[in-house]
Amino acid sequence: MTMGAMAQYATKPQDIWLRKMPGASKRTSPVWANREKDGVAFTEVSNPTLEPFQPVSGTSNGKAVIVCPGGAYAMLAYQKEGQEVAQWLARLGYNAYVLAYRVPNNRLGALQDIQRAIRAVRYAGAEEVGVIGFSAGGSLACRAATNWKEPAYEPVDTKVDTLSCRPDFAILIYPAYLDEGEGGSLSPDLHVDADTPPIFAFGTEDDVKYSGPSCKTLLKAMQEAGAPLELHYLTKGGHGYGMRSGAGLVWPKLAETWLESLPSKD
Repeated sequence: MTMGAMAQYATKPQDIWLRKMPGASKRTSPVWANREKDGVAFTEVSNPTLEPFQPVSGTSNGKAVIVCPGGAYAMLAYQKEGQEVAQWLARLGYNAYVLAYRVPNNRLGALQDIQRAIRAVRYAGAEEVGVIGFSAGGSLACRAATNWKEPAYEPVDTKVDTLSCRPDFAILIYPAYLDEGEGGSLSPDLHVDADTPPIFAFGTEDDVKYSGPSCKTLLKAMQEAGAPLELHYLTKGGHGYGMRSGAGLVWPKLAETWLESLPSKD
């Protein structure tokens, strides 16, 4: 599907930094390319945006999910791990937002972007805000869920930035880089404790560089902290399948069931 065809399901992407953007030296249009495996991908983002996908009229559950595409923090598989996932969430009744966070090689900027995005979606009126990420986007979603007590930037306005950046839940699909600590322990930039929001994680044993070790490491840390984690771990599936084939046809139903099991806010 082309970028133009996908756009019919969404409204125009919105800048998340309306005025000052921390750590920014430029703001330009995203550099993008059609990749054989991923479809539309962004290879450079300097002006982060949220692309909204709205549920069919009358089906909204009042909740929102921010989608973080993967790409090794070097690019964004924007169509396969962003827009296609947002369409699925919109069909389930969620207001979905695809986050084009700063790439390449800007982990701090990416964390600032997702913290700002969570606040912006909350400011827009969402009753609950969750995050879902794939590969490096799974790393980013996990950082959002475990670093919300430590703001990544100084407030730039008195409305959005006074709100909490804690996601109400997180979904991590073949997450990467969670085991970057010494000896394969939890990455030092992940701070799991009893206040960590509920997490759903999905990975496979044969994804030996990424979700295989990442999921096992996160499971141990969440268990030790007494934080809620539902992990689905298959023998085979590889990496980078999105929602298209193989394991990509398995996790969506499991995640949907998990989402339905979460208690709603009073």
